[in-house]
Amino acid sequence: MLLIRNGLIFDAVHREPYTADILVKDGKIAEIGAGLTADCPTFDAAGLHIYPGFVEAHCHIGLDGSGIGFEGDDCNEMTDILTPQLRAIDGIYPQDPTFREALEAGVTTVCTGPGSANVLGGQFAVIKTAGHRVDDMIVRPFAAMKCAFGENPKRCYKDKNNYSRMSTAAKLREALLRAQEYDAKKQAAGDDPAKRPPLDVKLEALLPVQHGEVPLKAHAHRADDIFTAIRIAKEFGVRLTLEHVTEGHLIAEDLAKEDYPMAVGPSLTHASKFELRNKTFTTPGILAKAGCRVSIITDSPVIPQSYLPLCAALAVRAGMDPFDALRAITIRPAEHIGAADRVGSIECGKDADFVVMDGPWDAVSSGVKAVFVNGEKVCGAAE
Repeated sequence: MLLIRNGLIFDAVHREPYTADILVKDGKIAEIGAGLTADCPTFDAAGLHIYPGFVEAHCHIGLDGSGIGFEGDDCNEMTDILTPQLRAIDGIYPQDPTFREALEAGVTTVCTGPGSANVLGGQFAVIKTAGHRVDDMIVRPFAAMKCAFGENPKRCYKDKNNYSRMSTAAKLREALLRAQEYDAKKQAAGDDPAKRPPLDVKLEALLPVQHGEVPLKAHAHRADDIFTAIRIAKEFGVRLTLEHVTEGHLIAEDLAKEDYPMAVGPSLTHASKFELRNKTFTTPGILAKAGCRVSIITDSPVIPQSYLPLCAALAVRAGMDPFDALRAITIRPAEHIGAADRVGSIECGKDADFVVMDGPWDAVSSGVKAVFVNGEKVCGAAE
């Protein structure tokens, strides 16, 4: 048990903050209210701000090798353009120092997985950033199936088998068609093993997409690539989240009507390729104002994971409503990755993940005084 007392709570549910105590039991938020008492350790948060642990909807932390080259880089499988059977949890390295840096900045939950070299890259996982063994950090082992549109699959496989955007879309369609056929054969076989189709691990990995259990997580920067992702998702009746959405501000009204969750970024970088030429920090604010469900991302290591709150603060400077921006790094990404039942807001029953700061979250001068994950203080000076 833990009692956090007298903090100014920004719960990501209500626009206005309020002063209250938080009682934690067994790693969960048990009670929120004024004047709570309990026979347990206490943390005095008087004069401090309490936020939900920040959440990243799309990154590659633990898989990128921290810039040390091929030996530590497990982000993309460059030998096969279709690799839906790959699992992020088999490549994540919890001892990567970027996990500690993320924690110290208040980023407590991330959705991490394969990069965008392949048309189908593999399975993203939702994990906490605290821990030394990935099995103990997992929130959702298979949260989404990565697919990619645009320049990256073209560039990585242009000398092999993928020279155009048309080819990228065709390869994804073929994989989904094969998964449909495979699924139909398995269902028709029923309990008769002799009638089942030969095992295909790639198609097996796509069945949760086929059944609507997880979404396609579509890397798409350009407006036309965003619409191609939507077109294919509708064609096959599968769930979809949109990742990066760099030109989203150009098509905001269309995207509001479509109502797919969007993870916007990374914006704190140079426009390093043609499809990023319209990159701007105004994008998340324009989309949120249009009524879209918007998360803000770093795409770590493109931007260091610890800069997630900074990216949201820069969106505020570019015109985004501050409450929308806070929600874009808390409850919106939690919803985006299917983990809102556990993280993203300060509500009873959820994981006791908090960031305690000495000032507003979007002020660069504000410092993180303590970080709690599952009710345990993982960063901050001893009380």
